[in-house]
Amino acid sequence: MKRLGISVVIAASGIMGSCGTASAADGVAGVDVSNWTGEIDWANVAEGGGRFAFVQLTEGTNVRNPIFDAQFGGAATAGLYRGAYHFAQPHESDGAAQADYFLQNGGAWIADGRTLPGVLDVEDNPYRDRNGKNSCYDLSPKDMVAWLKAFTQRYKQRTGLQAIIYTTTSWWRTCTGDSAAFAAHPLWLARWGADPGELPKSWTSHTFWQSAEKGPLAGGGDVFNGTEDDLKALANPPAEISVAAAARSRKAYTVTLRNTGPYPVTNVKVAARTFGGQRVVRAPDGCRVSGTAVRCTVAEVARGSKVTLTFTTAPRRARGTVGMNVTVGTTKFTIKVR
Repeated sequence: MKRLGISVVIAASGIMGSCGTASAADGVAGVDVSNWTGEIDWANVAEGGGRFAFVQLTEGTNVRNPIFDAQFGGAATAGLYRGAYHFAQPHESDGAAQADYFLQNGGAWIADGRTLPGVLDVEDNPYRDRNGKNSCYDLSPKDMVAWLKAFTQRYKQRTGLQAIIYTTTSWWRTCTGDSAAFAAHPLWLARWGADPGELPKSWTSHTFWQSAEKGPLAGGGDVFNGTEDDLKALANPPAEISVAAAARSRKAYTVTLRNTGPYPVTNVKVAARTFGGQRVVRAPDGCRVSGTAVRCTVAEVARGSKVTLTFTTAPRRARGTVGMNVTVGTTKFTIKVR
C-alpha cells in the first residue's frame, strides 16, 4: 500500500508574497535609534519625511535599552511605523535564549497596524578588545547559521512572523559562509554610501537599507525599498494556515490545519470528496456528510495551534486507487492510495 501526504501553506487572505520587493523611485525614509541617540524630537522626524523607526531594545540576555519605552512610544505618537531590534551576542548564549529575552522585554509583535516585525541585528563584533573574540564571535560558519536559525525559529514560533535580519554583506559572507538559508526573512542591509551594493546570498533584494550611520533626521539614515503602501503591508501581514493532508489507510484520511501566522484564523472552510468507489461514513462533529462528500467549517484555529480533521470511509472494493480531493479555502489538492 502506498500512502501519500501533502502539505501546503496558504495565506488566509488567499495571497502569499514577500513585502519590500516593489520599489518607489527613492523609497521611504526612516531612522534607527538606540540609547546612544538620546531624546528624539519625533515630530521633527515625521515633519522631515520620516515614516518609520527601528529602536534598539535588547542586547544579549542582560541589556535592555533604558529609554526604549520613551523612544518607541514617541515614534508611535508621531504616527511612524516602528519596530524593535535585538543586538546579537552569539558567543554569550544560544539564539533561542536571546530571542526569548527580546520577546519578554518588549519585542513581542503588536497587531496594531503600525508595528513592524522584530529585527535581529548581526554584525561585526564591536567588543573585540573586551571579549577577545574575532569578528564572528569565534563561531564557525556552521555554528553561526545554527545560532541564527535558533533565534529566528523561536521568534517565528512565538509571533508567527519572520524576523527582519540586519547585517552587512561582508559579515554575512565571512561569518555564515554566505548562507542561503534565510531567504524568507526581510533583509535590512547596512552599507553606508550611495547604493546598497552586492547582497548576501540569501537575498535577491533588500527590504531596508541603512545608507548612513548618521542620517539627516535622527540616528541612522534608512530607506525602505518600496512604497508607503508596501511598508503598511509589512506592518499588517496576512494570516497563514499550513495544511497537511494524508491517507492513514484505505479507509482513514486526515486534514491538519496549523496556524503559522500572527493572528487567530476563523471560519476555515474544508471540503472533501472521495473517489475510487468510497463513501464517507464518519466525520468530526460540525461536518456535514453526504455520500461521497463532506463539508466542514472550523470555527477557529488559534495562533500557534492546530486542528486535525479525521474522515473515515467505507471502500466498495479491496483493490485499485482510492482517495480524496480536498479543498481548503481556495486551495485544492488530491490524496491517493493504491
